[in-house]
Amino acid sequence: MRTLNRWEASRGNTTLQEQVNRVFGDLLERAGDESNLTPWAPAVDIFETEHELVVRADLPGVNPQDLDIRVENNILTIRGERKFDSNKGNEENYLRVERAYGPFSRSFSLANSVKSDAIKADYQNGVLTLSIPKREEAKPKQIKVNVGTQAQAMAAAAGAR
Repeated sequence: MRTLNRWEASRGNTTLQEQVNRVFGDLLERAGDESNLTPWAPAVDIFETEHELVVRADLPGVNPQDLDIRVENNILTIRGERKFDSNKGNEENYLRVERAYGPFSRSFSLANSVKSDAIKADYQNGVLTLSIPKREEAKPKQIKVNVGTQAQAMAAAAGAR
């Protein structure tokens, strides 16, 4: 007895999904080969204290001399470059390169309530910390509430009459 096989026009042709997977696979392979050209942006935490705004950026492997920190028109910009250190061995000896290398730039808008001309920068253990002091008028002020003193003064004045 013979077996009949149904003829399908798409047989032998790859599916759309397979074609898409192949295209992205080729792109990812090329991106892996050119990973030192991949743009990157360091992770940043920004928080506020009573007296200052603090910016912390993770910059492991970045030489502090390669950092450029500027404030122009109330925009804080951190620029720099993490260079691929090929002195550690021949590039062909690397089996995997996952860390991003190359230039980076991060920009943040600053409020008018900070003193941008008094920024202090500290770089320790691969973390850049920028301390941006607040202007005096922007710092919180506590107002003391006098309870009962005005009422007591008025009563004393009335009793003296």
